[in-house]
Amino acid sequence: MAEVALLTAKHAAYVKRVSEDSESYEYAVSEHLRMSGVYWGLSAMYLLGALDAMDADMIARFVVSCQHECGGFGGNVDHDPHLLYTLSAVQVMLLLGRLEQIDAQRAVAYIAALQRDDGSFAGDEWGEVDSRFSYCALNALSLLGRLDAVDVGRAANFVASCQNFDGGYGATPGGESHAGQIFCCVGALTIASAAHRIDRDLLCSWLCERQLPSGGLNGRPEKLADVCYSWWVLSSLSALDRLSWIDGSALMGFIFRCQDAEGGGIADKPEDVPDVFHTFFGVAGCSLLGYDGLKRIDPVHAMPVEVMERLPHAAPWGHAAALRPSGSA
Repeated sequence: MAEVALLTAKHAAYVKRVSEDSESYEYAVSEHLRMSGVYWGLSAMYLLGALDAMDADMIARFVVSCQHECGGFGGNVDHDPHLLYTLSAVQVMLLLGRLEQIDAQRAVAYIAALQRDDGSFAGDEWGEVDSRFSYCALNALSLLGRLDAVDVGRAANFVASCQNFDGGYGATPGGESHAGQIFCCVGALTIASAAHRIDRDLLCSWLCERQLPSGGLNGRPEKLADVCYSWWVLSSLSALDRLSWIDGSALMGFIFRCQDAEGGGIADKPEDVPDVFHTFFGVAGCSLLGYDGLKRIDPVHAMPVEVMERLPHAAPWGHAAALRPSGSA
């Protein structure tokens, strides 16, 4: 029988269990992105109201050990620094309320040094440019209260240049529209106070077409539904005040069917094996849809609204705590 509710207690137990099982296969194969994994798991626990179950001291020590002399953070201890993991590190320490334990000023300098002349950001010293990295840079600097460290106007110009004829955004100018990139570009432009450059109705029409008969969402045309797009698509619709344009009840039904009713956790698709990545994005999607009992999440910064409200320099996106689309639980 399909689940008709979010199994919050089981998901919290699942996240705690897998985060502590260093002997598991999943733990081993996620070594290279452990920092992001910590962010996904910790954020899920915060939204579920179970943050206290996590070992905050151990997590903080891990994050601190991943910061390099240049100020950036690696995905794990002794891994090269990258913008992706630098953002995750900042988010984790804010979730824990321990930002003072990292060298934030060096992190700001690291991020600023990665901006290119055209306003784009490289992900690391090797120079790959991607609109994801623009989002990571602007989000991290916004959370740290240091947007002044980069040229925000040029950053917005680059992101805006990634928009396509369908209203969507790609990784670089001319790149294929994809829901994950759209989240990054909408978030970056919003943080840069340039959301007026988004063609809201055209983009949101494209996003609404991502909903399939199963209720789930895909990331681009002709692909299968995947729980992670419950975040990538919904966050953009929420930030652009178009969340009611999809069937929220049908989407939550899809998320519920992807739950592991015995061991907890959420998978990408029904009957698949759960993981922390999809567990977080499934829970976050339900939070955006106003599911009772979950803490609210800011769709732009991908942080709990409560945490954002504690930052005087980065208030939560205006509608994040208020949206309650018709059909939500």
